[in-house]
Amino acid sequence: MFATRKQTCLVFYDGVCGLCDRAVHFLLVRDATQAIRFAPLQGETARKHSQLPPATDSIVLIVDPGTNHQQIYLRSDAMLRLLDHIGGFWRIVSWLRIVPRPLRDSIYDAVAKRRYRWFGKFDVCHIPPEEFRDRFLP
Repeated sequence: MFATRKQTCLVFYDGVCGLCDRAVHFLLVRDATQAIRFAPLQGETARKHSQLPPATDSIVLIVDPGTNHQQIYLRSDAMLRLLDHIGGFWRIVSWLRIVPRPLRDSIYDAVAKRRYRWFGKFDVCHIPPEEFRDRFLP
């Protein structure tokens, strides 16, 4: 779980995925602390970030990026930690972390494999709404 001190988060996401676009918007409007920053995997920030796993095509959460406390979470771990961060009802949903990671990730992977078919794919990354642009990195 997130500690009481304010932690910054950097979320790398598939910028051309309709599901990822919806997930980013979901997080944006619920992040009361405005501590989450976003960067598409297709962008400059992702290309320059040396700690991303190779050939990443899924969500990556970096908590306290660039510090000694930095932690990297992938796939279902990333999503559940983000739900914990936004709090409220979603903190309860984040307790699904008690489900073994292989099972959670197999479900995550099944959805990820079909995400373009189910939710669409964009030709280019969407431009974020004006009120949220300062939370996005190139």
